[in-house]
Order: sequence, then C-alpha cells, then structure tokens
Amino acid sequence: MQLINMTTYSSCAKKLLFAYYLFIISSCCIFNFSYGRNLNPNFKVKAVNLGGWLLTEGWIKPSLFDGIPNKDFLDGTGLQFKSVTVGKYLCAELGGGNIIVANRTDASGWETFKIWRINSTTFNFRVFNKEFVGIDGSGNVVAVENKAGISETFEIVRNSDDPNRVRIKSTNGFFLQVKTEELVTADYGGNGGWGNDDPSVFIIKTSGKLEGEFQITNGYGPIMAPQVMREHWRTYIVEEDFKFIASNGLNAVRIPIGWWIASDPTPPKPYVGGSLHALDNAFLWASKYGLKVIIDLHAAPGSQNPWEHSSNRDGTIEWGKTDDTIQQTVEVIDFLTARYAKNPSLYAVELINEPLAPEVTLDMVKKLYQDGYNAVRKHSSTAYVVMSNRLGSPDATELLTFASGLKGSVIDVHYYNLFSGIYDNMSVQQNLDYVNTNRTAQLNTVTQSNGPLTFVGEWVAEWQVRDATKEDYQKYAKAQLEVFGRATFGWAYWTLKNVNNHWSMEWMIKNGYIKL
Repeated sequence: MQLINMTTYSSCAKKLLFAYYLFIISSCCIFNFSYGRNLNPNFKVKAVNLGGWLLTEGWIKPSLFDGIPNKDFLDGTGLQFKSVTVGKYLCAELGGGNIIVANRTDASGWETFKIWRINSTTFNFRVFNKEFVGIDGSGNVVAVENKAGISETFEIVRNSDDPNRVRIKSTNGFFLQVKTEELVTADYGGNGGWGNDDPSVFIIKTSGKLEGEFQITNGYGPIMAPQVMREHWRTYIVEEDFKFIASNGLNAVRIPIGWWIASDPTPPKPYVGGSLHALDNAFLWASKYGLKVIIDLHAAPGSQNPWEHSSNRDGTIEWGKTDDTIQQTVEVIDFLTARYAKNPSLYAVELINEPLAPEVTLDMVKKLYQDGYNAVRKHSSTAYVVMSNRLGSPDATELLTFASGLKGSVIDVHYYNLFSGIYDNMSVQQNLDYVNTNRTAQLNTVTQSNGPLTFVGEWVAEWQVRDATKEDYQKYAKAQLEVFGRATFGWAYWTLKNVNNHWSMEWMIKNGYIKL
C-alpha cells in the first residue's frame, strides 16, 4: 500500500485519512484469518482417525487399564447382586424413587446398579431412574436421592477366595442384609463367614461396562493417572506415525479430543492435564509432513451419547439438557480455533461427534452448530466447520437446509457394516452389494449440489463375515473407498492403531489389505 504525504492535508483531512487506514487495517484483521489457506472444493480429505490417543477408548488399548485396583469396578459398570439366602436379585422398585427389594428371579434394568467410583473399594450406586441407593432414617435401603451424599456411599468387601461373593457396607458401619424379599436393611454386624446362610452375602454379576477417559483417570486416581496418561500420550502416537501416514497416500488426520483440553493444564477432576501439549505436537508434525488436521470434539461436557468415547461416566446423556453444556461446548470450540487458526495445517473443526437421538434433539444440535460455527468464523474464515449427523435420527437430511446457509459447512456421516443384527449373516457379496447400493444411496441423500459438503468421518474394513479371505477384504475395502470417495469433503478411516492391529489403517496398509 502506497503511503501518502500527510503534511499536505488539513487537520480534518488527516483525521479522515487516519480513520480510513484504521478501517483498512481492521478489515484485514477481521477477514483475513486464512494465512494462505482457502476453502478448496477440489481437495478431497483422505484421513485416518487417531483414535485412542488423546481420548481413551478401552478396546483400542485395554492394557492401559491393567494397573487399576479393582479394575472391574469402574465408573458405569453395571452390578447385579443376588442374595445367597433368598436366591433372588436386589431391585430398585419401580426403577427408583422407592425401596430396594430382593424379589427378582432374573436381572435386567431395575436390577442393575451402576457404579460411581469414589476409590478402589468405595462407591455410589445409581439405579435405572437415576436415583442413588442410600439408607433412610429407619435403616432401610432405598433409592430416592438425585445426589449422592454420605448415606449413599458404600464399601464393597470382596471374598478373597471368591471375588464374586461380596458384602456391601454402609457408612453407618453395618452391612446390608436381606431380611425378607421385601425388606433390605443396613443393620447387620456380620460374623465374618461367607456361607449361603449369611443374609449379608451377595453373588455379583456385571452387566455392561465403560472404558473411557473418565473411567481410566478416576480409576487410577490423582496420583497415578497423570503418570499413566502422560506416558501414553508421549508414546502411543509419535512423529514417525505422521511420517507413515503422509507416505502412504493419506493427506489428513482426524484427532478426537475431550472438552477438558480447553482447561489444560488443570482440567476438572478426574481428568489429567497434558493432552493440549500432545495436540500441539500433532500440529507441528502435521506441518512437517504436509498433513491437514481435523480437530474433532469427540467428548462434550455432559456426554452427547452413552458410550465411552464421549467420556460418559455411567451411560447417561446430560449434554444439551441445559444451555450451560452447549455454551461450554462453544467455549471449547472457540478456544481450540483461536489456538490453531494461524496454523496452516488446521483444515476443519468438528463441533461434536455422534450426538444420539432422540435424547439429543435437533434443536439442541442446531443451537450448538450455529453458535459453534460463529465461534470458528470469529477466528478463521477458511477452516471448514464439520457438523455430525445425529445417530438414530430417522431423517438423514435434517441438517441440510440449516447447513446450506453456512459457508464452508460439512455434514459428517458414519458408516459401519457392524453393530446391527442386519449384518450378522451377510455373505461377502451381500456386503459388497450393500456398500455399492445402500451406502451409495445414503450418501447421495445427504449430498446436494448447493448444499453442505459431505464427509464419511468414520468407516472400517471390518465386517461380520467369517472365514473371509484376504482377497475378500481387499474387495470390501476397495468398494468402500470407491463409494466414500464420492463424498464431496472426503473420508476418514476409523483408527490408525488398535491393540490387535487387525483392521487398523496401519495394519491394513502394511499387510496389503488396502491400497490408497
């Protein structure tokens, strides 16, 4: 820009010119966040998810949990207690808000008590309707409180010879006992035996568990968790992995993270600081090897789905029930975009992963997506904004009209020939036909010429076919690559690594199961 000799202008003119320069400068600051990056419809993302790294998923690396004492009693584990004297299960009558009885022959939802872990032996028990088990003023066992206090806290005492035989000790110093099928109290002193005539002895079964970030950090506790997690972040994904990704036909990484990263280095308990430093490293390595980065907010405050990868404590969806959780999510998006907007590797920000309908409503996600989009645009005019379709919604097109008005918006869909009985008995050819016909139709439904871009954010070459040959797997991977390659934004394979290596992108490439 050519400078003007201000000495030839009047005082008033000087002020006007000065204001003009301020306008030009501020306009540049407001609108030019790209630092050389542009929205590029010709670039197709071929990415891999760095799952199990900055957000724990137990199936990816189960050994992470090995050092936790009583690791079968983690947050969210469902316990079922069968009385040895009456031979029936404890039950929260009416699912909660009532007394605890011991009159059920079989165990299901009302007979399942979900753990909130305090330490390795002390717990709260949450029932079907979300109340906590406690002791009333008469010493009866009930489930009526929505918050856990001293009366809702119990110790599980295990038999050293048979850990599935337990007693439950109340904070009043007494054990729970089954007096009758309709009366369970906390007033048994105990005789030290474990026989079938002892009314305080129960046989436990587990019904479902979670192994996510909440479980591992709360399980290890504040002393051990920082050591375990920081060593994992330091060693699980390293610079060499980015080099491998870049040299094998991929051009991007999708990095799942949790909401607490925005509070690093002192996130709320039980979470551990240090993941933000690891994410900083990821951006350095991505820049070095020419990879794009998609930041994926996989775990939102309150959890947007019931699974461990949203860092859910016990399977309860709390996200979106109040505006606070939505606003907190937007603040995380704002923090992350502000931090990385100037980095040329930042390609997209995914506002939330896999919100589950109907608990998460369309109005909830629209509020997040509008406010989250604005938060990204405050710092970047060029980063794509990815919006995950709700899982379980009957209408895959429900976001299209909304997102069409937002420049640089992307709809994320996830396709697996897994997790449903319809795939259990499909042959190789039926799976191939399903990909070529059904997945093509599904992708076409959400792809419109004037609408948002489409992104198959997760897919995998695993299926339910038994005794499939290597050639079968190659055909299956190739079919998905061809179909999902038509997504206008691109695709991301479900994980780079997992404990068995099978069907991870790393294993598939190294063993010739997939060609990119």
